[in-house]
Amino acid sequence: MSQQKPRVVIVGGGFAGLYTAKALKNAPVEVTLIDKRNFHLFQPLLYQVATGALSPADISSPLRLVLRGHRNTRVFLDEVVDIDPIAKQVSLIDHEPIEYDTLVIATGVSHHYFGNDHWKPHAPGLKTIEDALETRRRIFLAFEEAEKETDPEKRKAWLTFVIVGGGPTGVELAGAIAEIAHTALKGEFQRIDPSEAKIILLEGLDRVLPPYDPSLSAKAEESLTRLGVTVQTKSIVTNIEEGRVSVRQGENTNQIETRTVLWAAGVKASKMGRILSDRTGVELDRVGRVMVEPDLSIAGYRDIFVIGDLANFSHQGDKPLPGVAPVAMQEGEYLAKAIVSRLNGGSIEPFQYIDRGSLAVIGQNSAVVDLKFLKLSGLLAWFIWIWAHIYYLIEFDNKLVVMVQWGWNYFTRGRGARLITGESLPNMDLDFPSKSIESLKPPAVKV
Repeated sequence: MSQQKPRVVIVGGGFAGLYTAKALKNAPVEVTLIDKRNFHLFQPLLYQVATGALSPADISSPLRLVLRGHRNTRVFLDEVVDIDPIAKQVSLIDHEPIEYDTLVIATGVSHHYFGNDHWKPHAPGLKTIEDALETRRRIFLAFEEAEKETDPEKRKAWLTFVIVGGGPTGVELAGAIAEIAHTALKGEFQRIDPSEAKIILLEGLDRVLPPYDPSLSAKAEESLTRLGVTVQTKSIVTNIEEGRVSVRQGENTNQIETRTVLWAAGVKASKMGRILSDRTGVELDRVGRVMVEPDLSIAGYRDIFVIGDLANFSHQGDKPLPGVAPVAMQEGEYLAKAIVSRLNGGSIEPFQYIDRGSLAVIGQNSAVVDLKFLKLSGLLAWFIWIWAHIYYLIEFDNKLVVMVQWGWNYFTRGRGARLITGESLPNMDLDFPSKSIESLKPPAVKV
């Protein structure tokens, strides 16, 4: 009778979890990858789905397809709801508990409204395909509603877009919406001029792209301004409600009338962080991320590892590693080596992130890139941004489709994926009573 191979259970199919599974392809282990989605999402390009440049399938890869050649790997479409570190098993919603010898948690983060979750219906974030489709719906529906609106003030509100958060996601969204207004929709409306849209980017600190070098932040703000984006730094959002955003700047609080607010200001850890803390006593940071050891394990449990955005790795520099894809990829590859080394009775050095730089795109022909030894902005930085994102897309067909789509968009200035899906009409106060809607129904027929 053959001896059972060590069981590695990976929870989460994002960059961290998927790269761990991929790196364990030929390892003498049994891998189980569990995710509540059947696909891996390339989140760095999610904003392009939200702004109609790409379709969801262009940046998504089915997990079973990616891992099809891995004979030692099985994929479960399910959600882990609890962990028993004593029995060494995880509980799922729709499956019996699964036992593990090594557990890898990589469930990432979600939106963080800083205690104001009631803002969420008015200001969607951008973490999932559903978020992107809802954002896309709101952006393009705003132009459609402005076309129908006869009241100048209400039309102005429909053509005002507010993005909260001046990090990479906020900067990319603001630049993309500006390009939509000035180029993609040019000449498509009769009653409005889309270029009259006002795009406002709000950032609480004193500059956009706070983690970047100040010179690149300045370049990014210059590029946004050229695109027609109004950048407001040192601006704190104090309230978001239907049709209005309240913003405090110093001692003054102003209100912005708008029908489209997009959230890009913060994240909080997935609920797996709290579950881990309750079951193991591991410490969490203020947003719920798990404090990990130098080898990415958690204190007191050498068989449980936390990687990706859910992990707070504070053993390199004076602050935690950023929640970006390169960190997650490197952690996944490191952990796979660590698992194999441990099986062979060996050891491995603590994880060390190799920072190859940061990049953010502002618009067509404009980006900022910090390669540590070289800082760039403009066209060359934009080409580097394109190369990096194409390179890291998981599947070849995704790389090819995105390259072709970007090339077509570049020359036509169009955004062919700008479909308005889901609920076709916005949530708004109608100017006529509900009985008017009832009157549209056909009369009852007596039989």
